[in-house]
Amino acid sequence: MLSPDDIAAIAAELAEADRTHAVIPRITARYPGATVEDSYAIQGVWRDRMIASGRRLVGRKIGLTSKAMQQATGITEPDYGVMFDDTVYESGADIPVDGFSNVRVEVELAFVLASPLEGPDCTLDDALAAIDYAVPALEILNSHIELEGRTIVDTISDNAAYGAMVLGAERRRPDEIDLRWVPGVLSRNGEIEETGVAAGVLGHPATGVAWLANKVAQHGARLEAGEIILAGSFTRPVWMHRGDTVHCDYGPMGVIECRFI
Repeated sequence: MLSPDDIAAIAAELAEADRTHAVIPRITARYPGATVEDSYAIQGVWRDRMIASGRRLVGRKIGLTSKAMQQATGITEPDYGVMFDDTVYESGADIPVDGFSNVRVEVELAFVLASPLEGPDCTLDDALAAIDYAVPALEILNSHIELEGRTIVDTISDNAAYGAMVLGAERRRPDEIDLRWVPGVLSRNGEIEETGVAAGVLGHPATGVAWLANKVAQHGARLEAGEIILAGSFTRPVWMHRGDTVHCDYGPMGVIECRFI
């Protein structure tokens, strides 16, 4: 377990890396005894610093919910991070690569909650009842910790590697469409890079929302009405560079397009 001073120091280091778009050495290389609970404590101190600086929390992301992502990272359990208002883009946006330390894109669904959702015994049915609508989304990953050899402790401490999200325009209530079979076909510069279906996320993408409600309950929190929940990727991450254009086809849920500048 890390001391409160160590937790505060690492959170400050990550805040500076976020400000300067830098990458720092792995936390687990320097603090091999750090635990998952330490990493959520680091994330919490960092989150509070961001809120104190004027940023507004608009939701949370769930990561590492699919076999594709777990195999890509070598990590075998989900995690979560927080999302702020200045990280939300709409389809068609130009996204500056200089705002990130590194850029990878994942294909996801996002959910907006109509009512609060609270653990520790939240089920998929509870999550579906609390969801106002689903919307297609791309998550932009952004790691401030060196990627080679990182563990879930490093990833969680770094706000689950969240950078930004791009939301589509198509909204569907959970009872309007079988969310398990929403496809994602991700193209970069006109060439297909990744494909998948939303069932790749824990069998049903809203299962992650229930998992998240139960997980944040362990940290004395609940999901609030109006929050955006990124449910987790059903493809592997695709690296992006300045000048790349992205097109993702979600079938009945429309498309998302963006460009990295």
